[in-house]
Amino acid sequence: MAWWDTMPWESREQWTLEPLVGLGPLRFGMRPDEVTAALGEDTPSVTHHAGAGVGSAQYANWGVTAVYGEQSQLVAVKVDAMGGPRVKLRGIDLIARAPSEVRSDIDRLARQEGACARVNWSGDPEVPAWGVSMGAELMFEVLPQQYVHRTDRMISSALFVGPDLADAPYASEPVARWCDVSIEEPNPGAWLVKAESDRPLWEWRPLESVGPLRFGMDPDQVAVALEDKPAARHGRYPFGSSWEGIGEWMLHDDRFDTAGVTAHYRCGYGVPPVLGAVTVHGRTGPQVEFNGLPLIGRKVSAIDKALIERADNGEMGLLVGCNFDLGPDGLNMYVRATRAGDSVVSEARFCQAEWEDHG
Repeated sequence: MAWWDTMPWESREQWTLEPLVGLGPLRFGMRPDEVTAALGEDTPSVTHHAGAGVGSAQYANWGVTAVYGEQSQLVAVKVDAMGGPRVKLRGIDLIARAPSEVRSDIDRLARQEGACARVNWSGDPEVPAWGVSMGAELMFEVLPQQYVHRTDRMISSALFVGPDLADAPYASEPVARWCDVSIEEPNPGAWLVKAESDRPLWEWRPLESVGPLRFGMDPDQVAVALEDKPAARHGRYPFGSSWEGIGEWMLHDDRFDTAGVTAHYRCGYGVPPVLGAVTVHGRTGPQVEFNGLPLIGRKVSAIDKALIERADNGEMGLLVGCNFDLGPDGLNMYVRATRAGDSVVSEARFCQAEWEDHG
């Protein structure tokens, strides 16, 4: 079952959070078969992580993901914004609401109970005493004929953890392996959007370059072209499989906060990284246009509408990428959505012809 086939928010299953103990029918410490039995879903989507027990299991019918520790015990539960159950804490609804409203309710309750409410990596509230780390996801709407489109709104999701992970949910194993947020820019809780007048205008040559960045550059050339140093780097070591032996660390992404872009590299075992794609950040990146249409820092719904109108007029074909991102056929560019508080603004990923985008 896909999330757009689920019941409306008002009709969703209601779960109660018992801080550091469990939520709904789930209890931290359960084994995978016990979780599956409690949820009554026979075929979860299971991901195994080396050295981390079972790993994680996604229960699509419930809109939840279970994360397991080294002894195959339940240590964390992620509840999705769009399809997850309603989770209540002391009468407060935590899921599928405007993030600022949830923040206000959590801050008030934390003050009443003398609990410490801090800001997590995404800029949302996190309360160790409750094992709660809030998040937010883009809200979608479903039109007739099951046509799904993006809105300009964010709604709340949450990660709930047991006592062993409560002090640092996203920095602790196995959550850190299940959801690696190291490449993300930490947010202090304020989503400032750069004014249009402060954004330089970059030229985009489809499949070749964007601004000063040409596809095929090595990481040093990218840094020189941007006159910036990476604020974060993301990659991995070879898996050590039969086709990929033990070797040097492979660079996947460089995030440049001053320039407002992320460089994505093509690499592999024994293959040095070269620039294959560039994400221009919606809140802080330069402006890039497509035939006179500004793509960065705008309402996502307005850009989607403009692209659909051009496709309907026969000006171009239209492709749908990951997360329902839209892009002109043949140009390997997709308009993405990035958070700006309770709303979103547009950003875009520009790719060379050989790049296969996976979000």
